[in-house]
Amino acid sequence: MHWIIVPVVLPAMLAPILAFVMRHDMTLARTASVAGTVVLVAVALGLAALAGGGETHTYQLGNWPAPFGIILVLDRLSALMVLLTSVLALIVLIHAIATGWDARGRHFHALFQFQLMGICGAFLTGDVFNLFVFFEVLLIASYGLMIHAGGRARMQAGLQYVVMNLAGSTLFLFALGTLYASTGTLNIADLGARVAEIPPEEAALVRVAAMLLLIVFAVKAALFPVQFWLPATYANAPAPVAALFAIMTKVGAYAILRVHTVAFGPDMPGTAGLAETWLFPAAIVTIAVGAIGVLGARRLLPMIAFSVVGSMGTLLIAVAAFSPIATSAALYYLLHSTFAAACLFLIADLVISRRSGDSLSTESPTVQNGFFAALFFGAAIAMAGMPPLSGFVGKLLVLDALRMPGMMGWAWTAILVGSLLTIVGFARAGSTLFWKSTAVEVAAPQAEGGPQPEEPAHRAGPAEVAPVMTALAALACLAVFAGPVSAYLDATTAQLFDRAGYISAVLNSGGEG
Repeated sequence: MHWIIVPVVLPAMLAPILAFVMRHDMTLARTASVAGTVVLVAVALGLAALAGGGETHTYQLGNWPAPFGIILVLDRLSALMVLLTSVLALIVLIHAIATGWDARGRHFHALFQFQLMGICGAFLTGDVFNLFVFFEVLLIASYGLMIHAGGRARMQAGLQYVVMNLAGSTLFLFALGTLYASTGTLNIADLGARVAEIPPEEAALVRVAAMLLLIVFAVKAALFPVQFWLPATYANAPAPVAALFAIMTKVGAYAILRVHTVAFGPDMPGTAGLAETWLFPAAIVTIAVGAIGVLGARRLLPMIAFSVVGSMGTLLIAVAAFSPIATSAALYYLLHSTFAAACLFLIADLVISRRSGDSLSTESPTVQNGFFAALFFGAAIAMAGMPPLSGFVGKLLVLDALRMPGMMGWAWTAILVGSLLTIVGFARAGSTLFWKSTAVEVAAPQAEGGPQPEEPAHRAGPAEVAPVMTALAALACLAVFAGPVSAYLDATTAQLFDRAGYISAVLNSGGEG
């Protein structure tokens, strides 16, 4: 089953070819990058179909068995995340090419492929140390993409991003050392087997390692109090890069789900309740920070970035329950929030490129003002959680899953009030960008005694609009097919919580390498 490693090897082989052979030929680089991403989508679809049978497949590099060798693991959850990554990447790549963002630097496509390598590797790895390695690949590639096209503000935000993530990487190494010293392994399945055998009174070092890992994953997921890097990073990154970064925070959420369910599960005597105790209140505050940020933002891109922070709070508040029904709701919301955030950033790019900037101030209306207003309205109601798109279904599933005593009051209040503030913030922004600007155009000729000369129209072509429409279509499909999607996610969650099945499949695997 060599197909399992293709999502890692394909972009890893394509990236250096793009960097050293095609960097001076933009047409050739674009063709190769799109072709590689399309193949990645096809492979991801095949892997999702393979994992849909319910079996856990493994790939042993060098034919070294777990836990001694490097191993990749394919189950429903990892296949779903790889598929989500590849589809999002194709949408973002087409937008970057159509709008010319990729031509503002020679190495955009190479860095883009390295980024896909890191993301897919993080989702497929069955080893915590290799999760660290793929995190570092993500950090290097994302920093290069973050400062693409240069600029003082972008460099400052990129420096903050790198410093924060390097601090997280340092903690990650401390956690790995502590974990290896206390258990003698870093394979996730082997950790699940060994941690379960450690008596609670002897599990102090394991608890320290588990807490350090939770902090590291919280940094990646932009969870309070380490969320402050995200608004500046996303607001100053090129819009297609910010749209791709919509999957980056999900890597942190995935790591929390995978590691703290299999290795440090809620039924483990030595680590029981550790993640839940800290994750739930942090997620509550994260929702509040995101909602207040949306309401108080005076620029479009920071407002969208704060909405991403709020959506991560909603996602992680469901993850914090560590129950099958709540995890299934969290996975549905994960799919929704990824497409919703990406859609908003792509729409913002189309609007900002036709205005003087992203300030939420009244200006003359842009060309295709009504069309852009409709796109923004659709993406905004999805992110805010209003019907009929998938945001409403996702938040409804999360609320339904969080009805436990002691959790329901806090969770429901945070999600509902946060949604209300988000709706108000997006409504204010939309009215300023699209409705009030029309009023300015009507009033200006009356005030100055005659019509003003029009600037040449810069209409968005089909290639620029297609990625946004595709993301909106994905949100609509998630709502229309919520039943089948939820059924698949229920099966995914059941497989995730089958610790014994995962451990047996990995440690007793006879995979090829």
